[in-house]
Amino acid sequence: MKGIRICGMLFLTSLLFVQLLTAQNNLPKTPARIGLLLPLLLDSAFDQKNNFKFPPKSFPKYLIPGLEFYEGALLAMDTLNKNKASVQLIVIDTRATHQSLQSQLDKLDKNPLDLILTHCNAAELRIIATYGLKKNIPVINVNLPNDAGITQNPFLVLLNSTLRTQCLALADHIQSKNAKQQVVVFRKKGGLEDRIRSYWDENNQLKKVGKWTYVDLPDSFSVNHLISKLDTSRTTICIAGTLDENFGKRLATQLATLTKQRYKASLFGLPTWDDIKDFSKPEFRGLNITYCTPHYNSRMDSVSQQVQRFFAATLYARPSDMALRGYEAVWKFANLVLKYKNNIATQLSSKEFEIFRELHIQPVLGNEKQVHYFENKKLYFLKWQDGILKLIP
Repeated sequence: MKGIRICGMLFLTSLLFVQLLTAQNNLPKTPARIGLLLPLLLDSAFDQKNNFKFPPKSFPKYLIPGLEFYEGALLAMDTLNKNKASVQLIVIDTRATHQSLQSQLDKLDKNPLDLILTHCNAAELRIIATYGLKKNIPVINVNLPNDAGITQNPFLVLLNSTLRTQCLALADHIQSKNAKQQVVVFRKKGGLEDRIRSYWDENNQLKKVGKWTYVDLPDSFSVNHLISKLDTSRTTICIAGTLDENFGKRLATQLATLTKQRYKASLFGLPTWDDIKDFSKPEFRGLNITYCTPHYNSRMDSVSQQVQRFFAATLYARPSDMALRGYEAVWKFANLVLKYKNNIATQLSSKEFEIFRELHIQPVLGNEKQVHYFENKKLYFLKWQDGILKLIP
């Protein structure tokens, strides 16, 4: 089945790309030009004669994120083309071995882009964002939870909320829903963990919130390290103060054990928990586990249903979240470019053409009120409760 799915993925990519080129041949002379910059790593997968380097029934995992995003983007383009939208997608492999990313961008100068969509790492984003600022081209990044050190660039949009935004949203949520309960942050030692704590300390001091208790745990911590911070008469709000998924699962396991011994606890975590499916297992029942994420998609809307049916019939699989995010980004921003044309840079915060989730794209300001970049500030809160994942209104 895995081999069939992989072959289907490659066939889908080839098929849609041919359809895209055919449709573009019928477009007016000046279609909206959107750059799609992502890590396809084609040079590592194909030799100079375009032969696939790996065995027929194998597929390297490092190729999957870029390819899945690409699949979703091309499905959105297929829909736009059926609607006779005048859009041209220019795909750039950011990890091409024979051409640098900068040289590939420079080649676009003769026929400039109207907008750039990118799935990339921090180093690549700095190159792409600098190019966008220089050429006055909006750059939309879909995956990074940080600003890559970029400032004073009003042409950059981060669709994935930064770690700071995620931490502050979690603190505000706890304060609004559990203001009178004791809060204990269990964490491991580390520089990233210290940064996370600094966000919460600054926020709580500014809003005059009661002091949170921080507890550093060893790698092999057990229930004995937690029990003194819990109570049998009132619920303790426990927070995993790290992005380490293994730490989060271990903490949840220990707390779930204690809740079965009449201790009362509720556990909160950050968006890396979006990938933890083990929380549906019976051993975690009895413990409410809440986390925030900017990427919520119930998959109940008509477009998601259509995409899922297409994947099931063609690839014998479900579309990944990354595939749906590729569809979402191309659909929303291609339509914005078509509607606003040369004024697209003034419409980056527009809520038009949203299909899977709500976005709150807002400017991030510096000390002198200059715009550093735009960022999606919308966070969804999800709760695992007795094996079922629910959206918290």
